[in-house]
Amino acid sequence: MFHDINLQARGTRDGHFVNAIVGNMSPCLVRARHLASFKHCAQVGLPCLQAQTRSFSATQFVSADFTHAVIGGGVVGLAIARALSQHPSSPSTLLLERHSAVGTETSSRNSEVIHAGIYYGANSLKTKLCIEGKDKLYEFCEKEGVPFRRTGKWIVAQNDLQYEALQKMYDFCTKEIHVLVRWVDREEAQRREPEVRADKAILESPTTGIVDSHALMTALLGLFENAGGTLALGSTVTAIRPLGKDGSEGWEIEVKDTGNGEVSTITAETIINSGGLGAVAIHNMIVPEDQKKEMFYAKGNYFSYPASSPKVNTLVYPAPEPGLGGLGTHLTLDMGGRIKFGPDVEWVDSPHDLAVNPARLPEAIEQIKRFLPNVDEKLLTPDYAGIRPKLAKAGAVALGKGFVDFDIRKEEGYQGWINLLNIESPGLTSSLAIGDMVRNMLYA
Repeated sequence: MFHDINLQARGTRDGHFVNAIVGNMSPCLVRARHLASFKHCAQVGLPCLQAQTRSFSATQFVSADFTHAVIGGGVVGLAIARALSQHPSSPSTLLLERHSAVGTETSSRNSEVIHAGIYYGANSLKTKLCIEGKDKLYEFCEKEGVPFRRTGKWIVAQNDLQYEALQKMYDFCTKEIHVLVRWVDREEAQRREPEVRADKAILESPTTGIVDSHALMTALLGLFENAGGTLALGSTVTAIRPLGKDGSEGWEIEVKDTGNGEVSTITAETIINSGGLGAVAIHNMIVPEDQKKEMFYAKGNYFSYPASSPKVNTLVYPAPEPGLGGLGTHLTLDMGGRIKFGPDVEWVDSPHDLAVNPARLPEAIEQIKRFLPNVDEKLLTPDYAGIRPKLAKAGAVALGKGFVDFDIRKEEGYQGWINLLNIESPGLTSSLAIGDMVRNMLYA
């Protein structure tokens, strides 16, 4: 009920060569679109490939081209690369991205919401990292000038079952994870958002917000490069081999240039698999047959709404439903105040299936009108779609069976391999906390 190494690699996205300086040593040419130039430097005696004397294994010395190789240049990979490159030991960190720019997959095809961490189990990584990441993200945005807004979020219940779900969420937030939520009474709701319908109750998450994800990734990339990190764009990992059988002597990575097909091989003391939609494929390159995994692709379709009426200033979500692969079609805002709706959950067979499915619009309209009845459905148009990488066709919230958590671990039986799987929502919010977690796993 209603309640009253210093390796500069900037300017490489177009694939042109740039000058790079390694510390105070001789300059060499680095091309971010492939890694052949690193081998050229080694052949002519330039010091680009001088190894760190740091080891992350049981051996005393590892000779490698890089201290760390981070695979995947989405927001999580960027956060990890930035955290590693800024470590006081000044490690050499390579970020490998298969596309011609960073952050072109899930990181730029989402709701851009800063989540509060209220949907997941109390002991889950999703809860821990989302709560920690939210605070870090707001602080980072203020410091680095990344656009964001503390919009708050309303979670609305239309029936008794949804109200029961909100009551459980309220108890969970106030008694277990201690995240701020509050009930919104009918008078306040009418005053603040008269267009929003909630027949039974509204639970507000005041610390939820939105962020410009592209500006965030640009800021992370700049800090990574300023700390001496190396970005290799258009670089698809095709094979990974642990050296010393288990990675105790480092890792050999085979990389294919997506532009000309040229293959290069580099070595690193550690590898961090943050491949997002490609993370399971990277995992399967390394492990034996009986340990291989399958990736499931949850496509989310988004629909834009260009009209100025009805006007809404707060994010609006339906009450969570057990077993649903997402949080339900909801209303979010971009930094310009434009309304968009989504994502739904459409299981697809390919991570490349990014065309908005217009057949999903009638169902979206039905869900939207439950909480925004005056929306003009004729003005809703397909906008964009994103894919969430999942280890199972399971629920996105910890209500009922099938919840699958973030999977972040030092992979058992190997040395120097950090594996990140099932990094879906709230990955954007958690990104900075994940970066710090991975750094601490390697440097504890």
